Amino acid sequence: MLMVNYHNRTFHTVSNSQNGETSSETIFHYKQIGNVVFAEYQGGNIKYGHLLGLVSEYGTIEMTYHQVNVAGELMTGKCESIPEILSNGKVRLHENWEWTSGDLSKGKSIVEEV
Repeated sequence: MLMVNYHNRTFHTVSNSQNGETSSETIFHYKQIGNVVFAEYQGGNIKYGHLLGLVSEYGTIEMTYHQVNVAGELMTGKCESIPEILSNGKVRLHENWEWTSGDLSKGKSIVEEV
């Protein structure tokens, strides 16, 4: 069982599907209380965003997110993040996400701890 605590970890996007809005300039600041995880993020095409999720006993996160992009649009979605612990002890998240606004498309992204 992989126990991951996300509290006070900072992540950045290393890859994303073309229909996604986050980029290498997007920085996520995570907090965690119990099994509740939340983060603020911004940078690149994101003026400001929040995510809120639940961490399973395996470290996976089921989350929803909302963000305002540089075009001034409010975008919403949901995501499942699966953790990988890197050899340096930092966390990489493999994410499968889906817009719940806009075109409702799906994508994949990878974010890594800075």
